[in-house]
Amino acid sequence: MSLMVPTDRGAGPHLGAVLPSCVAALLGEGNTLGLPPLRGAIVLVVDGLGASALKARRGYARTMGAALGPRSVISTGVPTTTAAALSTLLTGATPGEHGVVGYSVLDPATDRIVNQLNGWGGSVDPATWQRRPTVFEDGRIRGVAVGHSKYRSSGFTGAILRGADYLAADGIAERFDAAVRAVTAGERTLVYLYIPEVDTAAHAEGWESERWSSALEEVDSALTATLPRLRPGIGLFVTADHGIVDVPGSRHVLIDERRELIDGVRHVGGEPRLLHLYLEPDLADGERAALLERWRAAEGGRAWVRSRAEAVAEGWFGPAVDEEVAPRIGDILVAARSSVAYYDTRTATTGSRSMIGQHGSWSPEETRVPLLRFGV
Repeated sequence: MSLMVPTDRGAGPHLGAVLPSCVAALLGEGNTLGLPPLRGAIVLVVDGLGASALKARRGYARTMGAALGPRSVISTGVPTTTAAALSTLLTGATPGEHGVVGYSVLDPATDRIVNQLNGWGGSVDPATWQRRPTVFEDGRIRGVAVGHSKYRSSGFTGAILRGADYLAADGIAERFDAAVRAVTAGERTLVYLYIPEVDTAAHAEGWESERWSSALEEVDSALTATLPRLRPGIGLFVTADHGIVDVPGSRHVLIDERRELIDGVRHVGGEPRLLHLYLEPDLADGERAALLERWRAAEGGRAWVRSRAEAVAEGWFGPAVDEEVAPRIGDILVAARSSVAYYDTRTATTGSRSMIGQHGSWSPEETRVPLLRFGV
């Protein structure tokens, strides 16, 4: 297996082009995806729905499966994690620009690891930590977000859905109903419809499980019932933030069992398939270089191991990383390239160790997601 990172940046459409293209289509302007002028648009985000998994289980998703083809697959940026990818989707910016560079990252101001989904507060202000305007702050369209009521007031919602009206609906079918009502209520309306249940099933039991297939089937059924209700000029687009791979517990790599890999490491962030290792500030340059080489020697056969500078130069977080964002990225990055997951048992919770479905790294199963078009 090649040691080169299999980046597909620039190879076809990217997740960051989806919502900006919808906004442009609502305004009758040209756009990256070549969408025609639209009166309204619904962007359905099925969290964790990778293109390869959808293809493998298309029998449970007749409508989505029939629409899946070679030209209906796009790439999502690394890290392939919800916080980073949804920030990219909602802003059109890369992680190096918007600043959400992983699931859990270092807040340099407080020297602590913060969870980017639920660790907001204090110096991690939703209004400023996510550093780019959302598409809903454009001002020329009406923006509506439809999601579960438990997400209505979260810090992450405040970071990525600024400018949108939030409509809460707890059931999947109810969320589709709310989206249709919103998109038909006026011209130039963009609706973001979020479905986390498929990802939840994957984490609990894996994407090859019956539970995952049932969740996929429920989403597809609701979509199928919704399509005849769309008026002319309204487009519905189905995409995802990332895909998924199944990693059994027997494939967990326990990094704290090897002192030579954690001596000099102050914080462990990221997630099990893409570690961010933050080193002690006073660690000498020679010791930093030696630790990087020890990681490469130990894990280079099943992971891409890079320094921060190397990852930035290779475009892991986008073509450029803003100066304010760089310290949030680990000094050493370890991205799994085989079916393994890395854990520090000193901090890992029972819940995280029990997850089967995982994501975060560069595999095609994680980075390739559908972009299905209905009504256009």
